[in-house]
Amino acid sequence: MPPQYAPSLRSRLAPLLLFLQTGFIIIFAFYTEIERNGNADDFSKRYPEFQDVNVIVILGFGFLGTFLVRHGFSGSGFNLLVAAMATQWALILNGVESLYYRGRLRIDLKSLIVAEMCTASALISIGAVLGKTNPVHLILIGLLEVSGFILNKWLLQFLLNTRPLISIMMLHIFGSLFGLMLTGTLYRKGSEQRFEKEKFDTKMGLFSMLGTVVLWMFWPSFNSVLVDDRTPGRKLEAVCSTYLALAVSAVTAAAMSVLSNPKGKLHLIHLQSCILAGGVAVGVSMSAVRHPWEAMIIGFAAAIISSIGFQYLKIHMLLAFQCHDTCAILSSHALPGLLGWIAHLVLQIKDSDDHTVAIRFAVFHICSLLITIALSVTLGILTGTVCLNLYSSSRYSQCAVFFISFISLFEGLLIRLKFWRPPQYKNCFDDQAFWEFSHLAVRK
Repeated sequence: MPPQYAPSLRSRLAPLLLFLQTGFIIIFAFYTEIERNGNADDFSKRYPEFQDVNVIVILGFGFLGTFLVRHGFSGSGFNLLVAAMATQWALILNGVESLYYRGRLRIDLKSLIVAEMCTASALISIGAVLGKTNPVHLILIGLLEVSGFILNKWLLQFLLNTRPLISIMMLHIFGSLFGLMLTGTLYRKGSEQRFEKEKFDTKMGLFSMLGTVVLWMFWPSFNSVLVDDRTPGRKLEAVCSTYLALAVSAVTAAAMSVLSNPKGKLHLIHLQSCILAGGVAVGVSMSAVRHPWEAMIIGFAAAIISSIGFQYLKIHMLLAFQCHDTCAILSSHALPGLLGWIAHLVLQIKDSDDHTVAIRFAVFHICSLLITIALSVTLGILTGTVCLNLYSSSRYSQCAVFFISFISLFEGLLIRLKFWRPPQYKNCFDDQAFWEFSHLAVRK
């Protein structure tokens, strides 16, 4: 029998989507234009990179969330829906500076790439609440998380003069901690025991493994797409370093999966959660990695830390902090991201000849992490204080920060409203609440 609350989403999901999309169309109609000053060489160079990032966001993350036996439709379909909405919103927010100075939002392939990378942070967050929310929740979460991440990016660049590559690659730390905070907010009583339908089988596991393989194949493009290509060989270094880190983490994750299994067998979900750890860690530390062996050590350590987190920390996070982490984003993104941040700090200090410069970098680097953690975990509380620090910034920054802070302040309130019809406990992880199945139709 279909869930009782399923028909009520018609009065919530459809109006929300139509309202938001109409608003985006109006904004794009009056305030945006396509940047046409680039040459053909720029397009031919950027378009493959855009396609690689697009495959990661849509296909990789989409199939990655299909491992639940009765939630495959929602795992892939809602991923596309959130990505489509959040990318449009990210384009608007990232173009605020251009809007202020030029009166128009300029769109090109690079802005699309940056918008999709901002969207990736929201998709990471959604992994923590996958199966326990409805599509209305996911749309709100996606828009709010992208707003918070772009606010974090602005703060790092304006306050600490952080390079765009470093600020954007903090998406793993920001998205995962944001997601853990989110799943704590939406905690359901009785989650200590597995949900009735929180299961996976071989068929859905194969689809999910396809998403992992896609992410593994295209991750070098994701890490290298924003690397400054004016320095000869830097993009090649980034691609090679990412591939080597991924290769090492895949091998190490397989070994750790066998060692942690009582029967000495490979565990598919364990592999999926840890096989990409090297790519995540080396992506955060990409600016400081110069040698292949550095990337390989980072990948090796990331896989071990990720495996330990998956095996032991996931259940402790649930019992101690009431964080039911569906896709294990703590072990997949948070721990490898923090390891990459530490590796970046160590490598940068090691390569610095001037102690004063090294100390200054360490202070700024630590501040960037503290700001990211503060915004992702307690966004609503701290945004007012952060706004005061931007008093001397430009006018467009103050307006944007105030707007984002205002909507972020009510994030927890918005998601917990009963008006959005959260799924009943017994109907979590069930596609039947949101999708039509022909074999279940009543024939008259």
